Amino acid sequence: MSDYVIAPNALPSVAVAGQFARFPIRRVFCVGRNYSEHAREMGHDPDREPPFFFMKPADAVVPAEGTLAYPPLTADLHHEVELVVAIGKGGVDIDPAQALDHVWGYAVGLDLTRRDLQAQAKKMGRPWEWAKAFDGSAPCSALVPASVAGHPQRGAIWLKVNGEERQRGDLAEQIWPVSDVIAHLSRSVQLKAGDLIFTGTPAGVGALQPGDRLEGGIEGIAEFSLDIAAR
Repeated sequence: MSDYVIAPNALPSVAVAGQFARFPIRRVFCVGRNYSEHAREMGHDPDREPPFFFMKPADAVVPAEGTLAYPPLTADLHHEVELVVAIGKGGVDIDPAQALDHVWGYAVGLDLTRRDLQAQAKKMGRPWEWAKAFDGSAPCSALVPASVAGHPQRGAIWLKVNGEERQRGDLAEQIWPVSDVIAHLSRSVQLKAGDLIFTGTPAGVGALQPGDRLEGGIEGIAEFSLDIAAR
């Protein structure tokens, strides 16, 4: 066993539905603009261009339950509900036809975004990390094993804020389905067991306020509810 000069932090992990054992998190990849209507609302052409990716820290993943702090440095926190894919077997240059064999399970998550910081970064040609990779920026439900859920190709994905529906789409509307996302990502990096992939959000993203209550879900996968705390 290795010795360390300081005590290492606990390994980030996410719950598994119906199990005591947890899924260890290695890296968190996120797909940008993977639904046509969301691409349009963000002012981009939704044509089938190659997918692009950004990342969040593994410890940005927190349970999608209870109360979540409103993050600092922003007055424009946005919600983005997404299908989350958990990789159980790694690989490089994965064939799309075999890509789903690498999936351990699925969850529903939120890619929370400090939109004002993202807009500033874009305007100045700077990276997005401060907008996307802050503490608690990736709430996630418990994972459902693919052996239980199968590999959903369609199904409603939705989010409500204070009882009002903000986002609704269908997994079938993804520009790049899960198998293609995995294949593209594995051409750039070596995927390994423990990686999570947030696969993009449907249209309807919008701002959250302290005190808001969020409810969301994906048909056949999971549902969640959480509250945004005061600043």
